[in-house]
Amino acid sequence: MRLAIQLPDITCRIALMVNYILRRILLTVPTLIAVLIICFGLTRISGDPADLMLPIDVSDDARAAFRQTHGLDKPIAEQFLTFTVNALQGDMGRSLRFGEPSLQLVSERLAATSELALAALGLSIAMGIPLGVIAAQRYGSWPDRLIRNGIAVSQAVPSFYVGILLMMVFAVGFGMLPIGGRQGPANLVLPALTLASGLVPLIARVTRSCMLDELGRDYIRTARAKGVKETLIVWKHSLRNACIPLVTVIGLQVGALMSGVVVTETVFAWPGIGRLAIQAIYARDFPVVQAVVLFFSVVFILVNLFVDILYAVMDPRVGYK
Repeated sequence: MRLAIQLPDITCRIALMVNYILRRILLTVPTLIAVLIICFGLTRISGDPADLMLPIDVSDDARAAFRQTHGLDKPIAEQFLTFTVNALQGDMGRSLRFGEPSLQLVSERLAATSELALAALGLSIAMGIPLGVIAAQRYGSWPDRLIRNGIAVSQAVPSFYVGILLMMVFAVGFGMLPIGGRQGPANLVLPALTLASGLVPLIARVTRSCMLDELGRDYIRTARAKGVKETLIVWKHSLRNACIPLVTVIGLQVGALMSGVVVTETVFAWPGIGRLAIQAIYARDFPVVQAVVLFFSVVFILVNLFVDILYAVMDPRVGYK
């Protein structure tokens, strides 16, 4: 009888979850359309794309041939339709500088950017969560005040300044680490620390706030009354529940992480997608700029979709609404 009662309940929960996932996927479609419009408008908002991409002294015949080759002589609606169809097929045009497919240039640098982003995210979580827990556990004491003041200072310092400071101290001053490039694991340390410097304060602040909320709940007071060790209460029971809002916060910071990648890769000459974007902007290589914008946007959309689903799975109280 108990099994018969549980099976319909499990089936219902699975159906609700599938329905929730499908609705979340459908909600990403308008966002993706908006991204395609923005990518298409990048080369149209400032005038004729041919004028932006070609040198000033190019001949009229060469300009006309360029417009015909890239379909710029067609109506704007037809241009957008062609751009959308090609983008959905993975064709963002060829780089004007390198002569290679734009998405191929992006994919070749994906490993370097992923390595840097994951290292920075891992450092941010490894540093931010313990700092937030300690601040909440020592609420009102000098460790709490020290961590809160450190968070305020860290959030006020731009990441590019942190990168330059780290280079001056550890690369130029002490000669402990290389300045730039991607020759080995040592080259990853300074860029990862620079990129993590913008995320650690936020994760620490949110962790502290969530932990303070959890430590004041009834089940924590009950656990303390039963003599459960404070270490278990803080680092196991409270932190586990406090991590649920953190998932959303970390997911939303993917956008900040990607913008930070552009700055960090430029400062440290890291051969990733962010540095490629800066080089393409300076070279007026708009197909590559469009490919980078579309790639980062799709990554951001997919990560937020994953976070929405994960949050609903982790916290059944939210429900699949």
